[in-house]
Amino acid sequence: MTMKNKNIIKILIMIFAMLAWQSCTDLEEEILDNVTSVPETGGGGGGGGGGGGINIGAPYSVLFSGTANHNSYFSIQEVSTDEVVIPQRGADWYDGGTWLRVHRHEYTPQEDGFNNAWNDTYRGVFECNTLLQDADVQADATITAEVKVLRAYFYFRLLDTFGNVKIVTTPGEDAAQSSRDDVFDFIESEILDNIDDLSIGNDASTYGRINRWAASALLAKLYLNSEVYTGTPRWQDAIDAADEVINSGLFGLSPNYEDVFSANNTQNGEHIWVVPFDQATGTGFNLAMMTLHYPSQLTFRLSQQPWNGYCTLEEFYNSYEDGDERKENNFLTGPQVDVNGNIVGDVGFENGNNGGPADPDGLQINYTPEVNMLEPNALRQAGARLFKFTFALEATDNLDNDYPIFRLGDILLTKAEAIARLNGDWNDTETIMLVNMLRERADATLYTAGEMDENEFLAERGREVFIEGWRRQDLIRFGAWGNEWWEKPAHSNANLELYPIPQAQLNVDPALSQNPGY
Repeated sequence: MTMKNKNIIKILIMIFAMLAWQSCTDLEEEILDNVTSVPETGGGGGGGGGGGGINIGAPYSVLFSGTANHNSYFSIQEVSTDEVVIPQRGADWYDGGTWLRVHRHEYTPQEDGFNNAWNDTYRGVFECNTLLQDADVQADATITAEVKVLRAYFYFRLLDTFGNVKIVTTPGEDAAQSSRDDVFDFIESEILDNIDDLSIGNDASTYGRINRWAASALLAKLYLNSEVYTGTPRWQDAIDAADEVINSGLFGLSPNYEDVFSANNTQNGEHIWVVPFDQATGTGFNLAMMTLHYPSQLTFRLSQQPWNGYCTLEEFYNSYEDGDERKENNFLTGPQVDVNGNIVGDVGFENGNNGGPADPDGLQINYTPEVNMLEPNALRQAGARLFKFTFALEATDNLDNDYPIFRLGDILLTKAEAIARLNGDWNDTETIMLVNMLRERADATLYTAGEMDENEFLAERGREVFIEGWRRQDLIRFGAWGNEWWEKPAHSNANLELYPIPQAQLNVDPALSQNPGY
């Protein structure tokens, strides 16, 4: 089957899915609308306290900024890795060279993306601190626990990204800058001290909110990276926290990988905790805009023209075997057509006009896995596009897909890795079994004893959790952050494993000390 026919079939499938979705009853639409908005009312779902009308939306709303859009947390976690790149396409996407520097690990404290990620995350901390001053929140143990663990998640982001940060727990107060060890201890204690008061529910009332299982997943991630953060491995603790989620019986692998990320993925059974994006009430998921070429607007009848930036690296694309359904789902490649099967053309750019060279395939857009160069004249069609989160027909610039922060597939890999590291054996029977559960779903060749090693496990994590915000963390944990990849030289600078404290923050707060090496 040709790629053109595959694209036509994919479009027809989306049209059918959209028609089926529109045929839902008003009742179903109302339910879905309720669970894809910012949480408003506390309590519910068991585990204590009622919450009686307490508005807890403010800190959750911060997650809509930066988690899955450009120039904040998502960008600095992904564009610095071997799975995502933003080439300079002629006059487009130079942006002062910031994303070229991030890609090559030549970043500086002046990068806007670092400052935006810092501000977004501390805004979440501020909103949690403010909410915890509310008398109704203080009177409700469940809501207090929920907000404190949400705050711990924001500090987890700061711990992982910047390391040595201030732990502020009261609005209007300042604090001394803490060591990375102390930030780790604070996060751990906040989770452990509050986990028993959290809701144990897993339904519409807790969807998109911190409950016991989200807290356990956060603990599993914290312990998985403990050796990086503190120098002390905590593999058994990571296994135990992962088992809390796995053994709850509340989550199951979705039969189809693509359903976990589809435009209608609300309350997918694999989701543990998500950001419930919505094109009207929870905006900020701009992936279609970030990755698609301008004329691909016609392919999906998008309300706005995309920006033609993000794509994957050819080597990462080729790390998937043919037949692995994740490869077909995660990337958009080949000649592009509109919803009627007509070619989608690069009008105005096909002859090398408008600040860049002509694409070699002429008028029709043809997304090629190969990217000819990082700068200054990457072809506008170059690069397999990020398609993991399906773009619904007639989508706005903000997608409806919910974005998983924690999901069962990732937690299975977390447990598998911790077992292998604890036992010193990447071919541990349980490790292989857990990995093969995901490969079997993807119709990929199953591993047999002796085929797994550390590098292969890292590659498999990349294939499964592509663009879910974990790749930078994974590369660092596996000692691969300094590896060479396309247009990025190898380095042995351990200081680069932490990002610099943004210069804008140092300018306004002289008490902050810069991370070593910057």
